[in-house]
Amino acid sequence: MAEPAAGNGKKRRKKEKKPKKFRKFRLFLKIFLLILLLAVLGGLVVFYFKFGDDLLRWKKEAKQLVEESNRNTFRSSETSFIYAANKKPIAKLRGDKDTDYINFADIPQEAIDCMVVTEDRDFYEHSGINFLSTAKAGFLYVKGKLMGDDSITRGGSTITQQLAKNVFLSNEQTEERKIREMFIAIEMERKYTKDEIMEFYLNNICFANGHFGIEAASKAYFSKSVKELNLPEIAFLCAIPNIPTYYDPLRHFDHTQSRKERILNQLLEAGKIEAAEYSDAVYENIDLKPAEAIKTQDYMTTYAISCATKELMKKKGFEFRYEFASDEDEKQYNEEYNTIYEECHSSLYTGGYQIYTTLSAAKQKKLQKAVNQALSEFKEKTKEGIYTLQGAATCIDNETGFVVAIVGGRKQNSTTGYTLNRAFQSYRQPGSSFKPLVVYTPQLERGYTPNTIVDDTYFEGGPRNSDGTYAGKIPLRTAVEKSKNVVAWKLFEELSPTVGLSYVKKMGFSQIVKNDYYPAASLGGLTNGASTVEMASGYATIENDGVYREPTCIRKILDGNENVVISNQSERDKRQIYEENAARTMTDILTGVLIRGTAAGRGLTNMPCAGKTGTTSDKKDGWFCGFTPYYTMAVWVGYDTPKTLSNLYGNTYPLTIWRTFMEEIHQNLERKEFSGYEDLPGKKDNVDLGTPTEIPTEEPEYTEEPQDLATETPEPTEKPVETPEPTEEPVIDDPGDDTPDDIPDNNDPDDIPDDVPDNNDDSGEELEE
Repeated sequence: MAEPAAGNGKKRRKKEKKPKKFRKFRLFLKIFLLILLLAVLGGLVVFYFKFGDDLLRWKKEAKQLVEESNRNTFRSSETSFIYAANKKPIAKLRGDKDTDYINFADIPQEAIDCMVVTEDRDFYEHSGINFLSTAKAGFLYVKGKLMGDDSITRGGSTITQQLAKNVFLSNEQTEERKIREMFIAIEMERKYTKDEIMEFYLNNICFANGHFGIEAASKAYFSKSVKELNLPEIAFLCAIPNIPTYYDPLRHFDHTQSRKERILNQLLEAGKIEAAEYSDAVYENIDLKPAEAIKTQDYMTTYAISCATKELMKKKGFEFRYEFASDEDEKQYNEEYNTIYEECHSSLYTGGYQIYTTLSAAKQKKLQKAVNQALSEFKEKTKEGIYTLQGAATCIDNETGFVVAIVGGRKQNSTTGYTLNRAFQSYRQPGSSFKPLVVYTPQLERGYTPNTIVDDTYFEGGPRNSDGTYAGKIPLRTAVEKSKNVVAWKLFEELSPTVGLSYVKKMGFSQIVKNDYYPAASLGGLTNGASTVEMASGYATIENDGVYREPTCIRKILDGNENVVISNQSERDKRQIYEENAARTMTDILTGVLIRGTAAGRGLTNMPCAGKTGTTSDKKDGWFCGFTPYYTMAVWVGYDTPKTLSNLYGNTYPLTIWRTFMEEIHQNLERKEFSGYEDLPGKKDNVDLGTPTEIPTEEPEYTEEPQDLATETPEPTEKPVETPEPTEEPVIDDPGDDTPDDIPDNNDPDDIPDDVPDNNDDSGEELEE
């Protein structure tokens, strides 16, 4: 009997020894768990020392904020005002959640379902915070920090947290704000029911273009109450708040449509709709019907809103960039840009800001009139009632570098929907007006002078001059005055596209892309082009001895307590782009364009002026960019969808607008001369450039204005094809009856004495009933 027992003991000992091969793994696992535990404890210790003293205070503040809140807290918003240069209001910005508030009982269940499935699936289960989602978001945040990759993130905020941030906190991306947001969310869940929180949320979130709340958005985009919307329309609306700038239905309809389909699919997966409902909703077309008729195209307001938004973005520490290491780098930048832009833009409608601009109502009126009159014979319109032929212009005060007038299109008395401010939102090929910025002024820094002999001889594979003739050996001054394409091309090749385009990149030209680094860019042959604001700032830099000042119309911004948030009086972005003598030399050369060149005989009556014409291939875009010692202005004329216009040259419609406006604003100004340049002996004088290497290009040839067209009357071409009008930022009406009593009427021009009548108020445009 003893032997079996001994045998059993051996078997038992063998079983006990079996796990030996797992000992190392178990030891490793124990060590790993110990290190992880120590790391967590270490993190808690760091967290305590960093926030320990503040946690109780933030919790107390959260409780007080929520206790003092009531239903009206989630209805009100503070109105912001925009002021012209004379401190008279030109617009008020007010969120419409207080006027279009909708009670929970009137909110369609489909809207609630859409928001729950796409923003917070556990909304009806959690107590303000989804700890699992928050932990995942926190883990990815820490991982991104450790790896130096800020793109490794995910959202972890519940609907309650989003509401807490929108109503009680700012949008700054900090750990402190996130912790305070969580405390407030917990307190809100204790005080308010889920239905009340959902009601507050749907009345406070931004639906792009300054519309707050789902009822306001429904009226803005569909011209009816949300109660009247069907399922696909509701899903379409609910797609916008995730990233309002990216899902803006007026600018990115396809983005909104794509997210609408995603939401419908989420509804189907969650069992909120049947397969048949899903199928019908996915394939139903969305027809937007914007509600408000625009009484005037308020280009001052749209530009001021854009400038103010960007000023607030800089205040938050956002750095604007125009060059990227990779496509992924650019994608990440654009995502961050859209997020911060939307936050700052939305705050203008609720933050109670006082925005003081440099925009002159009197100059604005004159510039709008000049554009209207020059293009008045062209009456073709799109089916939306928008003129097909358009013009845009930007005027900068040379003393300060601020924008004082900006017109983004022809004035119309009755259009429906939203307006595009082409002066800063449209980018067009600038033609030969680009040459001084990227070719000639840079080369004047490198030994060229006005008298340097250059070779205007055609070569195989190069551009053609507009009249088909070539002058051979000529001074550089003549090449500029006569807008010789061959010379500009050769000098640009010698300089290199990389060097030439670096000058405009430093001045914030935002649409320069990889495909622009070819010789055709010397003639303005850009993939996307430039705006009139960019071109005006470039020419203003030449006039300002080569010193660039960022173009803006914002002088200062005050918050609701009248604290200075932004002040551009002393904090302007200034940098030397061109050497002083090169800029002064370029100015002297450009004066000849209006005396002997492509704009001969079109100078101002009693003021020195300089400028350059520009015309693109097939006469689709016409430009004139020029300046005096007082003001710089860039003018563009063309169709929104590029097409040929007979007799469109830089020296016809664009120059007419430029000269008409500049003559008016220079009346009674003392004559002032440009600063002279130092006539240094040129290192490149009498140098034969020879024939450059032939570089094949598919870029179109660029034409320039014939000399004998300066006085011809332009004729419209065939009837233009109607094209849908681009849409953009909503125009804000002038202050209405709820304007504070102490704000004066804004109808008087800001720089014309009250006792001087306006004897000619004709806009030059047909009146529309």
